[in-house]
Amino acid sequence: MDAVIKKLMPQSAYMEKPVTDRPSEAEVEAAVRTLLRWTGDNPDREGLVDTPKRVAKAYREMFGGYDMCPAEELGRTFEEVAGYDDLVIVKDISFHSHCEHHMVPIIGKAHVGYLPDGKVVGLSKIARVVDIFAHRLQTQEALTAQIAGVIQDVLNPRGVAVMIEAEHMCMAMRGIRKQGSTTLTSTFTGVFKDTPDEQVRFVTMVRGGGV
Repeated sequence: MDAVIKKLMPQSAYMEKPVTDRPSEAEVEAAVRTLLRWTGDNPDREGLVDTPKRVAKAYREMFGGYDMCPAEELGRTFEEVAGYDDLVIVKDISFHSHCEHHMVPIIGKAHVGYLPDGKVVGLSKIARVVDIFAHRLQTQEALTAQIAGVIQDVLNPRGVAVMIEAEHMCMAMRGIRKQGSTTLTSTFTGVFKDTPDEQVRFVTMVRGGGV
């Protein structure tokens, strides 16, 4: 199977690498020390002395999506698919993100499907797109729309379907403190948006009920 690589010209802002003006690592570590003091603890005690450095390193990893372009991940496609033009689904893509309102974790699974129009993309690339957007500060609604939007814009399939199920720690750890509460979001483009039967087929297959 030969891959087709095309130069991408992203038009939507969410497809590009965000422009960031990062502070120095020393500034980050100083900010973490301030937060430690805000909690009421002593940043100079033995267990917390290296915490600012660890947090800076962890944030680089957890928010690595700001250094990546999701459109580039979808740039390599395959056209030798033996005429296959039916639904492709990658489901149960585990992810973790952070709520942009409280900067606490969002933990869940994404289910992504699309109807090819002459070409397909490597399955791992779909999971990579989910991770790139998830590794940014997010709302679940925006995450859902961004995943569907970039796949539609880059691959130009006949339609894209995305469903996300996630638990928000901002609900579990603070405020109303409702552990185990799950938020479900979905978005559809193209054929999925225009044809309810295709939406039902996608949801049925995601739920394990077959076609």
